[in-house]
Amino acid sequence: MKSDAEHIDEFAAWIEGVMRARGYDIDSPRGGGKTKLAEDAGVHRAAITRLLQRQSMPDLETMRGLSRALGIPVRDVLIRSGKLTEQDLPQAPAPPETGTVPGGHTLSADQAATALGIPDHLRAAFVQITEQLRLGAPAGPAIPEAGADGQAGT
Repeated sequence: MKSDAEHIDEFAAWIEGVMRARGYDIDSPRGGGKTKLAEDAGVHRAAITRLLQRQSMPDLETMRGLSRALGIPVRDVLIRSGKLTEQDLPQAPAPPETGTVPGGHTLSADQAATALGIPDHLRAAFVQITEQLRLGAPAGPAIPEAGADGQAGT
């Protein structure tokens, strides 16, 4: 099991890398990065300084603020800090992709029409429009317009 000093050292090293990657100048005394990060995170600058100097682990509110400011999930911050484990915060299963059915298969336009209950007299137009949208093709008229003689246009 890691000591508190090991946890804070590993966490601080990781979060420093994230801070630098996000453009915060935390290395030069007058770079303004610590102050800017504190403002962006909505926390006191002293909390940032204590973390970077490995004096203390941030509290939950500071971790939440860092998460928002640095664009990383709170879950990652809490796990990296050693406060919680991956088992404590299991990830929710990813939602299925749009247009897929259980098993990961993509629906065809005709299958989608059936699943959505599109009536038979509109099915051809639905399939045509859906395929045009899927392929990114310019949409033409989905249903041919009737000419003056009542027949489909030519």
